[in-house]
Amino acid sequence: MKKALFILAIFVVVSSCKVGKNYKGTDFAQPNSYAQDEISEPVVMDSVNTDSLKLSTADLRWWIMFNDPILDSLVRVAMENNRDAMIAAESVLQARYFLKIQNAEFLPKIDVSGQVQRGNFLFQQIGDPQNSIIGTAQASWELDLWGKLRRQSEAARADLMASEYGYRGVMISLISDVATTYFSLLRAKSQYEISKRNASARDSMTQIIKARYNMGIVPLIDVDQSTIQYTIAAGAVPQLEREIIQLENSLSILIGQNPGGIATGNRLEDQRYEIELPLASPVDLLARRPDVIASEYQLIAQNAQVGVAKGNRLPTLSAGALVGIASNSFSGLSFQNPLWTLTGQLAGPLFYWGQLKRQVDIEDSRRFQALYNYQNTVFYALKEVEDILATIRTLKEEINIANQRKEAALQAQLLSMERYNKGVTSYLEFLEQQRQAFDAELLLEDLRANLLSAYVQLYKALGGGWLNEEEQQAAESPDEQ
Repeated sequence: MKKALFILAIFVVVSSCKVGKNYKGTDFAQPNSYAQDEISEPVVMDSVNTDSLKLSTADLRWWIMFNDPILDSLVRVAMENNRDAMIAAESVLQARYFLKIQNAEFLPKIDVSGQVQRGNFLFQQIGDPQNSIIGTAQASWELDLWGKLRRQSEAARADLMASEYGYRGVMISLISDVATTYFSLLRAKSQYEISKRNASARDSMTQIIKARYNMGIVPLIDVDQSTIQYTIAAGAVPQLEREIIQLENSLSILIGQNPGGIATGNRLEDQRYEIELPLASPVDLLARRPDVIASEYQLIAQNAQVGVAKGNRLPTLSAGALVGIASNSFSGLSFQNPLWTLTGQLAGPLFYWGQLKRQVDIEDSRRFQALYNYQNTVFYALKEVEDILATIRTLKEEINIANQRKEAALQAQLLSMERYNKGVTSYLEFLEQQRQAFDAELLLEDLRANLLSAYVQLYKALGGGWLNEEEQQAAESPDEQ
């Protein structure tokens, strides 16, 4: 009895071991704040290990901060119907199935077979024709002595987590694409109305100039120049109409529908442009950005694969059992005298001429690749946030300047038209002011759409976004909106 307990204790101790090293996080030197954050403290580098970070779930419903019901409904439909999201969801499902397949390796495998024979050469003997009927059930079980199977399960589990965060990244990108395309559509529609209004005004002015020419008041060049300015504005109308249709079609595909028209809500100029940016520490990117987290899980999976490769160099212990019945007729089949066999096998590689060792080296090299890829993902995540913060700050400045330019250009256009009508100045001056006003209006709409898109990209770069307390409550109670 003592020997049996001793052997059992040794077996338990050996089984608790796992080849390879456990993943213990990755060290990073991270800044304590963003350099482009206007309210940030001086940037200081902090040392952090990802093993100490608690993974968080950022709220996906950050688009409600734009307070546009149409955008809200479009995003909801896209999250349910987008085909790319469905493809990503299927990848997660496949990873779950694979984990179940891998975990089944811990359990015995059972096979059944039945065989019926008739002939004069049975059981290695020649004689009169006779029958042979055999039915068996066989079980085989590989004992996980060195933890190789546990490492395989660990790798599969990490791959599953990577696929789940990959799916989350797809959803965040989808929401960002819907919002960005929606704002581009608002910009195109606004510029379309501006172009139509300018074309109509210029057409009316052209008719006046033609009448003045027919009366001999102005030269023919004024008619030509007026016509040119009209065609510039009029030519932008079909261009923007084409862009609107293309954007509507793109948005239709994003929400999982056939190409077609898309209704819009608040006008571009009525959108929300002043948004507070309660930025957390850059360290939070390690715990909330899906691509960063997925990259770390890929590193964890590859770290486990190193252990699997090391386990392949060690002996394997397996046990087997067979039970069955045999007879020369179906009526004679009985379990009173069954067939049975118990087997145990210890097998290990002996001479593989370094192949198994080189496989360990390959998997270890892949682990370094996964580590460098993870580090690069973090670096690019920080760069993306810094770039977008700079974009938002400078776009706000540009919009303020563009507003001043638009107001001044419209005022100059009005004054120059009065001066021209009074004969104080040439028609060229009025045409130049008209061109400046048209360009200023179009530019302002471009900048507004760019700023809204930059906010969208910031939420994406932060891993799904943040919400203030009021917005968080609204997100948690969508039915009350």
